[in-house]
Amino acid sequence: MLKRRSLLKLAGSALALSAVAPWTGAVMAQTAGGGGTLRIGMTAADIPLTTGQTDQGGEGMRFMGYTVYDALINWDLTSADKPSGLIPGLATEWTTDDTDKTKWTFKLREGVKFHDGSEFNADAVVWNLDKLLDSECAQYDPRQSAQGKSRIPAVASYKVIDPMTVEITTKEPDATLPYQLAWIVYSSPANWEAQGKDWEKVAYQPSGTGPWKLASFAPRERAELVPNPDYWDNTRMAQLDKLILIPLPEPNARSAALMSGQVDWIEAPSPDTIPAMQANGFTISSNAYPHNWTWHLSRLENSPWNDIRVRKAANLAIDRAGLKQLLGGLMIEAKGFLPPSSQWFGNPTFEVKYDPEAAKALLKEAGFDDTNRVKLKALISPSGSGQMLPLPMNEYMQQNLADVGIDVEFVVVEWNQMINLWRAGAADPGCQGAQSINFSYFTQDPFTGLIRHLSSALIAPNGTNWGHYSDPEMDALFSEIRTTFDSAAQDDVLRKTHEKFVNEALFLMVAHDVAPRAMKPTVTGFVQAQNWFQNFSSITMKSA
Repeated sequence: MLKRRSLLKLAGSALALSAVAPWTGAVMAQTAGGGGTLRIGMTAADIPLTTGQTDQGGEGMRFMGYTVYDALINWDLTSADKPSGLIPGLATEWTTDDTDKTKWTFKLREGVKFHDGSEFNADAVVWNLDKLLDSECAQYDPRQSAQGKSRIPAVASYKVIDPMTVEITTKEPDATLPYQLAWIVYSSPANWEAQGKDWEKVAYQPSGTGPWKLASFAPRERAELVPNPDYWDNTRMAQLDKLILIPLPEPNARSAALMSGQVDWIEAPSPDTIPAMQANGFTISSNAYPHNWTWHLSRLENSPWNDIRVRKAANLAIDRAGLKQLLGGLMIEAKGFLPPSSQWFGNPTFEVKYDPEAAKALLKEAGFDDTNRVKLKALISPSGSGQMLPLPMNEYMQQNLADVGIDVEFVVVEWNQMINLWRAGAADPGCQGAQSINFSYFTQDPFTGLIRHLSSALIAPNGTNWGHYSDPEMDALFSEIRTTFDSAAQDDVLRKTHEKFVNEALFLMVAHDVAPRAMKPTVTGFVQAQNWFQNFSSITMKSA
């Protein structure tokens, strides 16, 4: 018999964990399709992995993960006016054991079918977790595991309780588990069988439970998605006839494609093209959301970043107002790792600002001067998911840093390769001795936003602590976050944690993205959520 559970609801932008009734969103019947064709120019250089757990970073999940698939717990992407919270997806509710907070029970949604017509149930959940976590099982997929395993480090085991109930056990009490599971999407076991148990074949005929079906794709060229008329959530029935994804990693090429009519929408337009776009009637959509643009710093032996004076000097060397001007105003100047508006920002004592003279003084105190300059390497990409405009931004920073006595050599790699190096960690030979990696981070939740970057238990390749940072005080704060199930008390711990991020200058904190998108005026119905992910189901194309 199952022990009594206490229902945990995730609400708002904080992790609110208190007894509540299951989600009861308003349902409006809608009819799939009929709204025209939308062609989107992505920043990715290739079509994201189509089999379930996508590659190409967060953009891959935005365009191929949360379109073709669902998670047990989804994001509420309906509002542009408030940060997104978590809502039930393929699970209608989740509970923890009152006496053992490592035990979670997930009640699954009845009547959901995969695109191939097979049933979604508890066996399918366990099968999908096995494909990521159990290297001995037949369906284990190294490519998907590389994308998903690091997202759910809390998971110790899982099992079927009954056809519509799954129990997941964590390694220790972890209040962030629902956020971790929001990254894991579910593909059809029956379809894998039908495709000869071959993930390469599944890639061309995938089967999820999402509002969109993949109709076709050609690597590095395009993917075509069509509505799923049998989708379980009437509020997310796709209104377009077709959604076409086109990889266009170079910003000027994306902008030219929009202006010439080759696409209808582009991610991250080149800032110097925006005035011309607006003059020609194109819509520029943007919104503040929890996503930063940083340099993640190596803390390996002999890294110059081990000296807090060098870390603070670098943060004081960046002219963020000038960088904002370079980007046409489309950024928020960083004051910390989290945006200043975050409820977890706290009151750090170190002020992140532009003060080159103070930066030079700190470097001099650390033993550096014009005859003994700081020299380091930084891994960067020419494009990529959430990377904004990485080449001009990094070149701007390179000059700022040189002005105070920090000389930077860039190691430029393709975005997907940089993701692999980020997961491999600073000690991996592929990083070529780089002491920094330019990475943008989704900061919507405690685990993804803070814990996974600096937990000593997640030092790469065990997780995404790229720099091999290890600090018992920080680990204690992370443990307190995970074991604090009261939302207000957890917010207090999160503020203390972020203050430590800032006061010790643990990252080179540069900008917060506003996710600019440019689109034709014929694109209607789009609500830009304060989230890295977006809902494409409400969009239609009106006649020109």
